[in-house]
Amino acid sequence: MTAFAFVFPGQGSQSVGMLSAWGDHPAVRATLEEASAALGEDVARLIGEGPKEALDLTTNTQPVMLTAGIANYRAWLAEGGAAPAIVAGHSLGEYTALVAAGSLTLMDALPLVRLRAQAMQDAVPVGTGGMAAILGLDAATVREGCAKAAAESGEVVEAVNFNDPKQTVIAGSKAGVEAGCAVLKGLGAKRVLPLPVSAPFHSSLMKPAAERLRERLASITIQAPQIPVLNNIDVATPTDADAIRDALYRQAFGPVRWVELVGALKARGMTHVVECGPGKVLAGMVKRIDAELASATILDPVTLAEVKTLLA
Repeated sequence: MTAFAFVFPGQGSQSVGMLSAWGDHPAVRATLEEASAALGEDVARLIGEGPKEALDLTTNTQPVMLTAGIANYRAWLAEGGAAPAIVAGHSLGEYTALVAAGSLTLMDALPLVRLRAQAMQDAVPVGTGGMAAILGLDAATVREGCAKAAAESGEVVEAVNFNDPKQTVIAGSKAGVEAGCAVLKGLGAKRVLPLPVSAPFHSSLMKPAAERLRERLASITIQAPQIPVLNNIDVATPTDADAIRDALYRQAFGPVRWVELVGALKARGMTHVVECGPGKVLAGMVKRIDAELASATILDPVTLAEVKTLLA
């Protein structure tokens, strides 16, 4: 049988109506009902009608992306799709992976990621932090440039998302990111793109948020995953509950090692990587990281059928 992994997207792939193509699919409807019960609000309406400004608030984006990822995954299973050999997620998507693997329940995970989002927003006031995508430089050069900018400016700027061999995201204070962009342009970056985000995710400035997250994680039941979950922070598959809690804690202020993670999927024998959830961001990253890996996306009934054929 085809050896395949499922990966789940994080913030940035959300859009109003992102589950509409499923119509009244029972698995999707049940997931939306469960999410609404967990959060005490009409999640189906928020996803279906927005408005976009509400959907893009990080305190809404994180739970709705988790909901959408699980809705797509449950639809896949309901339509006879086989369970993947391994799962992973980009940033927030790691929580979706843990729910898919049976390590977290959706009822526990949704309030948890909402708290994560609120804690991240509270840690750095809006407008004082920033992130930017650096295109056309290797990761080592981006790290060196950030270190130089931080030393010269006295500000915080760090490489935080290693998305593909020539795309790395930096984060830190607003002034730090501006200084980093200037240095990296000088080092030959083809483009520097400020990102429309409300906080410097995965940077050391998120440490206060991580402490709040750790407190909440201590009270949540975490089971051993039924499917291996390859995490962002260590590119490892812990099964012990405390080790999973610790990885989620450190992930909040540590880098997303996506390039290494995709390499690890291949090293574990995966030939196909399927992005499960709204958007096609991760599938594109997989292609740029390793063209030998086949990538695909499940985000509606049409793509689900295509993936079933691909993996048959």
